[in-house]
Amino acid sequence: MKHIKMLLFALFVIVFVVACSNDGGEEETTTNESEESATNESDEGTKSEGEPAELFISAAASLTDAMDEIKPLYEEEHNVELTFNFAGSGKLAQQIQQGAPVDVFISANENWMDTLVEENLIKEDTRVDVTGNKLVLIVRKDSTIDYSSFEDIELDDVEQIAIGNPESVPAGEYTEAVLKAIDKWDELESKFVFAQDVRQVLTYVETGNAEIGFVYESDAISSDQVKILTESDPSMHDAIIYPGAVTADSEQEEKANQFIEFLLSDEGQEILGKYGFNK
Repeated sequence: MKHIKMLLFALFVIVFVVACSNDGGEEETTTNESEESATNESDEGTKSEGEPAELFISAAASLTDAMDEIKPLYEEEHNVELTFNFAGSGKLAQQIQQGAPVDVFISANENWMDTLVEENLIKEDTRVDVTGNKLVLIVRKDSTIDYSSFEDIELDDVEQIAIGNPESVPAGEYTEAVLKAIDKWDELESKFVFAQDVRQVLTYVETGNAEIGFVYESDAISSDQVKILTESDPSMHDAIIYPGAVTADSEQEEKANQFIEFLLSDEGQEILGKYGFNK
């Protein structure tokens, strides 16, 4: 069933729909597994004992760089193979709602995690706050734009403003809250280019497709092509907290919990801090 779970996970990442079961393929897989079991029945237990467990982790796109460093380190210290799916938290939550085979969900805001808890798709007793972040305004390093606050943004200074889609990207939701609080949302709305996740916002600014963009501090410091102009007033939006939890359908609850515990450890927090996250 390991291969079936991997296939389902890949299908959700690529097409973002619930795949219809392929009875013939499953039957063939079942037949092959039965034949293999019959052939190796005498040593099956011994053989599987050393195989690494697979954990499927859906994590907010802003965590990409930190998790890329954590993955080989964690796999070396534990008998586990980590498979990551990075995207906007809303998109990841919707995939879980539609049955994606996920063991651990790490969201960039609490709202999407709350939604899954209410729908009994998360093991609530496993939920913890993994880390936090800051919302910042960025430009390309060669830009002449120089704002000291979000209030300084002028419509005539820019052609396009990159922002995560507030409906599915927490960074966009935080941005909307701040701009509405300072009465800038309606004024600037015609210039918005909505991105599917915060990393796409970063790319838009890096490539010059948008003059300014709103990303997390962790994304900004990951790039040598942009600079931070200013950060948001945290009192104008919900706290930027990254909750993590084991999904209700996970068959690897113990190992999934161990991974979350690693993120909370001094070692895990040090790596996250290196990439601009702060608890």
